[in-house]
Amino acid sequence: MSAPIQVEPASGDQPEAGGAHPDFEVLVLNHRPAPQGSKRHIGHGRMIEQSVRVKPWRHAAAAAVRQALAAARGKDEPEPAPLDGALFVQIVFTVRKPARPKRPTWPVTRDSGDLDKLLRSTFDALTDGGAIADDSRVVKVAASKVHPGEGEGALDAPGAVIRVWRLGEAQATARAIAVG
Repeated sequence: MSAPIQVEPASGDQPEAGGAHPDFEVLVLNHRPAPQGSKRHIGHGRMIEQSVRVKPWRHAAAAAVRQALAAARGKDEPEPAPLDGALFVQIVFTVRKPARPKRPTWPVTRDSGDLDKLLRSTFDALTDGGAIADDSRVVKVAASKVHPGEGEGALDAPGAVIRVWRLGEAQATARAIAVG
């Protein structure tokens, strides 16, 4: 199933709520986010991913990223370089809701995945898709898990809303002053 996406080209480097638009935004739709956990040794020095859901998620997210990048540039424009330098990433994961929830609830079941491991697989997809140079460039993160149609930023089906901002010198200077 292909992942339909929407792109909002943006400029500016203010990652505050209601601030400037992100430098990159992509919606990964109709795919269940998957956590990238530990690897399992299968012999002869080979390791494989323990979760069978990781590969399809990373593939779908990377494909959505490539599609968003292609849609954001003009027909004859070259492919943009991946975002580099200090980056702020905001992700809202919409995870599958339990079949019979007892009451409105947060997505805290094992089935919804650990947030840090969801980030790991999605950061790798952002790198694989060409949106960011490397996931080591991410210095600030805002992430949440929600059920479909519930909570801020929720999609109507499992997927993710991913936004990336470049952090400029102003943010680094403010941080240095606050720490120093």
